[in-house]
This record gives sequence, C-alpha cells and structure tokens, in this order.
Amino acid sequence: MSTFLLEIGLEEIPAHLVTSSEIQLIERTKKFLSEHRLTVGDIKPYSTPRRLAVVLTDVAETSESLSEEKRGPSVDRAQDENGNWTKAALGFARGQGANPEAFEIKDGYVWLTKHTAGVAANEILAKIGDEVVAQMKFSTYMKWANHSFLYVRPIRWLVALLDNEIISFNVLDIATDRFTRGHRFLSSEHIEITSADNYVTTLQSANVVVDATVRKNEIRSQLNTIAEANGWVLQLDTDAAQDLLEEVNNIVEWPTAFAGSFDEKYLEIPDEVLITSMREHQRFFFVTNEKGQLLPHFLSIRNGNREHLDNVIAGNEKVLVARLEDAEFFYHEDQTKSISDYMTKVKKLVFHEKIGTVYEHMQRTGALASAMATALKFDATQQSDLTRASEIYKFDLMTGMVGEFDELQGIMGEHYAKLFGENDAVATAIREHYMPTSANGDVAQSEVGALLAVADKLDSIVTFFAAGLIPSGSNDPYGLRRAATGIVRTLVDKNWHIDLQPLLADFVQQQGVVAETDLTTVVDFMLDRVRKLSLDAGIRQDIVTAGLGNVERADIVYISQRIEVLSQHSSDAGFRDVIEALTRVDRLAVKQVTNATVDPAKFENKSEKDLYQATLTLDLNTLMHDGAENLYVALAKLQQPIAAYFDETMVNAEDESVKDNRYAQLNVIQRLTNGLGDLTQIVIK
Repeated sequence: MSTFLLEIGLEEIPAHLVTSSEIQLIERTKKFLSEHRLTVGDIKPYSTPRRLAVVLTDVAETSESLSEEKRGPSVDRAQDENGNWTKAALGFARGQGANPEAFEIKDGYVWLTKHTAGVAANEILAKIGDEVVAQMKFSTYMKWANHSFLYVRPIRWLVALLDNEIISFNVLDIATDRFTRGHRFLSSEHIEITSADNYVTTLQSANVVVDATVRKNEIRSQLNTIAEANGWVLQLDTDAAQDLLEEVNNIVEWPTAFAGSFDEKYLEIPDEVLITSMREHQRFFFVTNEKGQLLPHFLSIRNGNREHLDNVIAGNEKVLVARLEDAEFFYHEDQTKSISDYMTKVKKLVFHEKIGTVYEHMQRTGALASAMATALKFDATQQSDLTRASEIYKFDLMTGMVGEFDELQGIMGEHYAKLFGENDAVATAIREHYMPTSANGDVAQSEVGALLAVADKLDSIVTFFAAGLIPSGSNDPYGLRRAATGIVRTLVDKNWHIDLQPLLADFVQQQGVVAETDLTTVVDFMLDRVRKLSLDAGIRQDIVTAGLGNVERADIVYISQRIEVLSQHSSDAGFRDVIEALTRVDRLAVKQVTNATVDPAKFENKSEKDLYQATLTLDLNTLMHDGAENLYVALAKLQQPIAAYFDETMVNAEDESVKDNRYAQLNVIQRLTNGLGDLTQIVIK
C-alpha cells in the first residue's frame, strides 16, 4: 500500500476561505476516488495560508475492476425472423465495444456483460489536477499573468507524490514536483519532500505547522500559558473568541504568542470599544481579572519565531494605542452633542435610493411597532418606552464613534442614550433592535427591544420587496434572509402570536407603500425561513412541508409549533394510524367540499353518531388558541371513531341527502385537520 500527497501552493489565501477550501478539497478528492474506484485508507487534509493539501494513506495499487450488465434492445427488435442480428443489435454491440457473440438473452432483452479492468493508481492520480485542483470553486477569485483561469489566489507550486514517485500533471503552466516552500521568512525557498510519508515532518523542519488542528491547539496552549503565568482570565470558548482563534489560525504557519499592554486611562472607554479595537481591528485577544473586569493587556500571535519579539510587541502596542486615542477622542466629542442634534443628521441619511431616508424608515418602524404592541397588549409603560425608542433608535449612526467603528452601532447607542438621560428600557431597546446579529446569535431579551427588532426588520423586508429588491438564488445583498430569520426566531422566542397577513396589509395601506410586487410574497418569504430553521433543526422534510401547508393565518409562532408537534409525535407508536385516519378523511372530503351543517337525524348507524359526538365539542379556533399540541391530541382521539366509521359506513350512499350529510361530517373533520397543516404530505413509515 502506498501514500499519496497532493499540495497546492498558493499566494496567501484570505483567512475566512482557508477552512472552507480545505473542506472542499477533501470532498472533491473523495468524489474523485469514488468515481475512479480507487480505494484508500485515510484521507487527511492540511492547510495554511499558503497551501491546501491532502494525504491519502493505504492507496491501492490499482482501481477495482468492474463488471456491468448493459441492457440492449428487446429480442423482437434485436433479431429478424431468421434469427439474425438486426442493425439495432449490432449498433448496441458496437456502442459497448463488444462482439454480438457475447450477447445473452433474458427477460425478453439482449444483454451484454461489460468488464472494465482496474487502472494503476499512478495513472488515475495523474488526473487529479484536471478533475480536482482545477475544479475548485471559491467565493473570491483572482486572475494572474495572462491566464483567463480563475482561482482563489495564484497557484505558485504543485506537489504530487505517490510514495517517492512524482505524479506528473500540469495546472496551467505549473508542473508538479517534489519541492514545497517552507515559512516565508524562516526557511529556504525550496524544500524537498523525499516521500509523501514525510510531508508533515518535512514542513515542521521548515517552520510550518501544516496541520490546522495541531496549529490551533498550539495557539490555544501558548495563549493559555501566558494568561496563567500573569494571573489573567482568557476566555477562548465564546463564539467570538472561537471565530478569532479560527481567523488567527488561518493567517499563520509558525505561531508564537506574546502579550502587550496599554495605558489604564483607556479603561474609561466602554469595554465594547476596547474589545472591538483589539479583536476586530488588530486580531488581539483581550483579558480580564477574575471579576470579569477588562485589563490593560492583550494577547496576540505572531507568524514567526521569538526573535526580535520585543520589537513586534512594541509595534503592536503602538498601533493599538493609535486606535484607542481615536476612540477616546470620539467618546468625549460625541457627548458634546445631543440626541436631537444627531437625529437632525439622521433625517438626511439615505436608507436606500429607492426607499427613502433612515428617518422615514424609523417612522414606519414606529407605526408598525405600535400596531404590534397594541395587538400584543403591551402595557402603558411598555408602549411609552417603545414609542421613545422608535423615535431615536438610529441616532448613534451619526456619532463619530460609530463612524469610526461601525461594528458598535446599537452598542454605542445604548451607552450614549444612558449618558443623555434615557431610561434603561429605551437604551436597551436601541442596542437590541439589531439582534440577532447572526443566524445563531442571541435574540433580544427585553419586550420593547424584541418588538422594535421585529418591526425594524419587517419594515426593511416589506419596503425592499415593494421596491422589487428581492433576494434571488444565493444573492441577498441587503441581508433580508438574515432579517427574516431574526424575525422568526424572535417571535418564537417571545411566543408572540401575530397574523402577519392583515398586519402587513394595514401597514402598507396606512404608510402608502407602493409595491412593484405582490406583497403576499413577503409572507411566503417568512414561511420559507420557518422551513429553513425547521430543516436545520433536523426535522423531517415531509413533516415540515405538512406543517407549512393549509396556512390560513400567517401566525409564525403557531406554524412553527405545529411543525414541532408533528415532529415530536412522529415517533409515537400510534402516529401512523392517526395520520392514516385523518388523511383518509381529507382525501374524501376534498371530493365534495361543503359548509353544510351536519344533521344527526340522517345518521344510519352507531359509528356515525359516535364520530359526530367525538367532534361536537371540538372548536378549531379554541384548539388553535390553546396550541398545536392540544389540537393534535384532540385529533388523535378521533382515530378510533374514524376507523369504526369507515368500517360501517359507505360515504357515497344512494340517498343523496344521506351522502351529503356524510360529506358534511367529513368536512368538519377536515377543517379541524387543516389546523395542523396538510397532513397528506406526511410520508407514513
């Protein structure tokens, strides 16, 4: 068994593309091996900013041989009346590269067994350049030299070794070899790899930690060692810290950790400003004391060794202090103006050229939030706080601090609002209206903040849709899918039952929104986010489709609940029987839709009476108000009466009045069932 190495040497890849590119290389390699029937033991990926690589162990000497049965024309087309092979049969043989003498006749057809011999591994692996390397896709591309070929970054070298044998191929004018590159500054330009087995150790000796997992663990260990030695608390397990760790890992090949400091006077600035300056702008890790208070120190990673580390530390400190000086200036300067001053500037700030200003967006948001607050029965204090928050919640966009650090919008709004005398509820809502800031980020916790967040995002979606700026495919330049996901998650988290259809209809009419498209697509857009979130949660696709069917009220919370309820009960022992009973009713009821009242006097057997009694006290509106779980439980109790009904009752009775009455009864049940969705979409297992 052999070992194969493929290394793609590149100019520095953007940090955010390294990991995804490594994963893509692995997936494409697996597909390549499968298509060529070449078996291997382990497939191990490697990556640094300057290279993507994969090592295959226990590579078979040849691919697996293959025997395939190919079906040709039917016998009556393959042979004439004298038993001679026809043109159709001969053409089939020729197409398969076979002789008609190899034909077999079975099941009324002509068959050929095609044998494909195994191919040597080195011959197969020579195709990996065209079929894997050249086929890689990226979100960012570059062209170089006179090539029309696009790649994440220019390819500078290629290594392809099967044990110690070079596997020859070219990508553009780059030919494979056994020479890689070490660390850009700590190693010589060309490093020979004598054998694929020696890849990791060869690069280690050239100051490159090529295994991304090993490199990340080394970074984590070095950072923790410095923090512990100084008695600092370093949190590396938060989402933000994990993101930074991933980014840093993807910009270094030989990590060396160090600590730096800054003047304590800057601790007067809000922590978020300091952390943003360190983490977002300088890729520094902040540290705290045991009480969680920020300390005037930071940790960082150098792409190199410990030589001249003092100069590196001094340089990093100088750059950070320059940023903190700016932050300190803006922090004090911003407080010399008032919220009213900033709002005057907001009135001139364009939201979108087709939609209007940010101020107009705020006014619409305020009106929408007020209507929702009334529907949700907010108390007077909440209404007052919501009104004030909606009047000013974008004021910080015009502050110097947010102009310099746009990541702090909302965060500085909260700080400044408190400094300007706004109450905590209003200040918190200003920060929370951006939440969630990512697909899995925290949703707003306060009632006022959560409602402002929903209204702000909903106005954006409605007005962008009205302007014809609708996401298509993967293109979503205004983040409307993220906004819709945030709305769904917030409504579900708060258990706020709001029918979006009439709410948006009233809103569009009152605000005079002129739409280029049918705004019912907004509701469909929101429901698509419910679908995505449900599927991401691992719920079966047929269950999700069922729960999204028969939507009469665009109540995101209730629709989400019924998907969850159907999913939870799908593992019940009696689920199959319940769904089969209810869908049998549904399939019959659609044949004769009626709202006629059921007449018990026309019942002809006990099962009709029993089913009628079982449904008599069931009111759809009441059951839906009590929740999808209660509706499912109530409908599940109908399974046995329905089964007995169909055992004893012929729905299509000869007496038309009896038949109509039976269809009326089935329609009653169907309307109840529709409250859970379209159950006919559920695949019974």
